[in-house]
Amino acid sequence: MDLKKIWDNYETLIDKEVIVNGWIRNHRPQKEFGFIDFTDGTTFKHLQIVYNKDLADFEHITALKNGSAIKACGIIKKSEGKNQDIELVAKDINLLGDCPMDYPLQPKRHTKEFLRSIAYLRPRANLYQAIFRIRSVASMAIHEYFQNNGYVYFHAPIITASDCEGAGEMFQVTTLPLDKVKKIDYKDDFFGKKAGLTVSGQLQAETFAMAFSKVYTFGPTFRAENSNTKVHASEFWMIEPEIAFCDLNELMDIEEEFLKYVVREVLNKCSLELQFLDQFQEPGLIKKLEDLINSHFTRITHEEVISLLKKSDEKWEFPPNYGEDIAKEHEKYLTNYFNGPVFITNWPKDIKAFYMKQNDDGKTVAAVDLIVPNAGELMGGSQREEDYFKLKARMDELKMDEESMYWYLNLRRYGTCVHSGFGMGFERLLIYLTGVDNIRDVIAYPRTPGNCDF
Repeated sequence: MDLKKIWDNYETLIDKEVIVNGWIRNHRPQKEFGFIDFTDGTTFKHLQIVYNKDLADFEHITALKNGSAIKACGIIKKSEGKNQDIELVAKDINLLGDCPMDYPLQPKRHTKEFLRSIAYLRPRANLYQAIFRIRSVASMAIHEYFQNNGYVYFHAPIITASDCEGAGEMFQVTTLPLDKVKKIDYKDDFFGKKAGLTVSGQLQAETFAMAFSKVYTFGPTFRAENSNTKVHASEFWMIEPEIAFCDLNELMDIEEEFLKYVVREVLNKCSLELQFLDQFQEPGLIKKLEDLINSHFTRITHEEVISLLKKSDEKWEFPPNYGEDIAKEHEKYLTNYFNGPVFITNWPKDIKAFYMKQNDDGKTVAAVDLIVPNAGELMGGSQREEDYFKLKARMDELKMDEESMYWYLNLRRYGTCVHSGFGMGFERLLIYLTGVDNIRDVIAYPRTPGNCDF
């Protein structure tokens, strides 16, 4: 029986025999008895196994080492120990897989840097048991929200010839023998043209939104960006819904509802994990998440934001300016000022992507960023430009390759409509949900500049 079933039904299992399979987290053998801190990974909660010298193989059991896989048969009893309701009084314990004395995960606190160096073992540590269970629950909640609201799950291509953001930060995909080729001719390559790993599934998702009305992508994306910050990785997961017949205001309604749904699901289903993280990682984490689902989300334009920042008495490291992006210090000030999440709308055209709806003022686009307390920007979205001639003029202005993007332009010719969408980096969300401040600790095997281990 797995531990989740035991803990879910432990009151009915008192004085009954069960068999469990799992691993020794900590072993404290004594002269006449011993205690094993036992887990099987099915729940964050461990089980204490108690054994005594009456067992025939008592000497062998006392020699069992941390990390070993075991099978234990015994009786569930009410525990007299603190902070535990039950324990398993063993009748038999068998070694399934031994573990050497130099096992790296001994029962002590390890640094995150050390645990990254043994990423193939770190899922066994309490911190990563909490993080990756939350990752699993949040992932499921994302699918549930969209599926329950009539979205079609669209699988965007991983290999693509289109650079969504126009930033040129794509990993190239090729079958050419680069160690032998002096001059690259893409006509000789596998696809007959330059191709790379996707930076976003948005453009392709828009094509499906024009057929299904509501679609979403949730998959890996890649950025060949040589950045070594705590929030950047070369491979990460993105959530990108695209909605037809939806303007910017309706999009913000969806973003707020979606985020609150996911956070609520994590609060409801990961209480033990959040309690652990609240105690050892980010004090006040649970309150932060509860405050978010009860918050009013303020809506304010970029111009109003800059005016507000300029009127404040703050001494800014990066002075706010019209027509420019805002800094982390500005985001923190805004969420404190409004005491909650803030939607910033109508951004300067020159600092946003080509596909965003151009406003009538000719200076701004119908874009929106969501910033949240203690984290800053969490989502970015926009109403997409549905006017063929405006989109083409913008692409010409940016000297984009229209020939390779003909299909995207054609969407504006064949039954176009108002449509919008947003993107959210899944790992950014997990940083917020767990209180862990480094993206390398919320993704199983992080890919960063110079690091492609495991």
